[in-house]
Amino acid sequence: MTFSINNKHPVIGIIGGSGLYKLDELKNIKQKNIKSLFGKPSSSVLFGTIEDIEIRFLPRHGINHTISPSLINYRANIDVLKRSGVTDIISVSAVGSLKEKYAPGAFVLIDQFIDKTFKRETSFFGDGCVAHVSMANPVSKELVKIIYESATQDIKLFKKGTYLAMEGPQFSTLAESKLYRKWGCDVIGMTNLPEAKLAREAELGYATIAMVTDYDCWHPEHEAVTVEQIISTMHANTEKVKKLLVNSIRSIYKKKWNWNNEIYKVLDTAIITPKSKRCKKLMKKLEAITKRVN
Repeated sequence: MTFSINNKHPVIGIIGGSGLYKLDELKNIKQKNIKSLFGKPSSSVLFGTIEDIEIRFLPRHGINHTISPSLINYRANIDVLKRSGVTDIISVSAVGSLKEKYAPGAFVLIDQFIDKTFKRETSFFGDGCVAHVSMANPVSKELVKIIYESATQDIKLFKKGTYLAMEGPQFSTLAESKLYRKWGCDVIGMTNLPEAKLAREAELGYATIAMVTDYDCWHPEHEAVTVEQIISTMHANTEKVKKLLVNSIRSIYKKKWNWNNEIYKVLDTAIITPKSKRCKKLMKKLEAITKRVN
């Protein structure tokens, strides 16, 4: 599918985090193996529709949750979604809470990120073609607004929050958890970066629904986070997040989409390397990412 800003509706990519591996409401389902020149993605891409909105679903950790956060091929995942015609991404992620008000079971729509990862490829660009995209406002305000307004009364949803991205697979030390609280961070997770950065380079709108599963390890009245605790909270909230996603997609269907948003043309002013000096081998790998500006 070729993306065009003349499309009536966006094509929504849903990246499922821990606990979200499928969407029962999808119709016209087809599973497709999309190849990326950046390596192997986490899974094949599930194509489908909801309310005539084209959906592409990708489980971030693989269908059977076999891929650790630091080993996810984030570049391949975003690349195959772009190749699948996706224009906007809704990411669903399990997170720990760094503030009392974000109790386990709550949802937070992220508006800012702090990157404390260090093992991951954070950009599609590099030696042979340099690009600098702005991450000052890293999420799509339009998507966030739609998701927020689509929540039902049984969903405790916060409109904004800062997400601290750390390496995994280990959880935080108590000292780290206390430090991140002093920084003013709201939640902590292992997967939304470099995902959000790569989505911006690919000119894709991006929004995160963060599912709070625990209080990390800072809370004096709660035990340190455990896998059992996370799984229990995720299971309780999976149906809620599915409902929130479907409601959001139905709202998108009713809306006239703003294709003039700067997100969809960020590469116009980001690529600094002259065309005549760009590495042909790298540009081949970037064929889906830079197709609009080539």
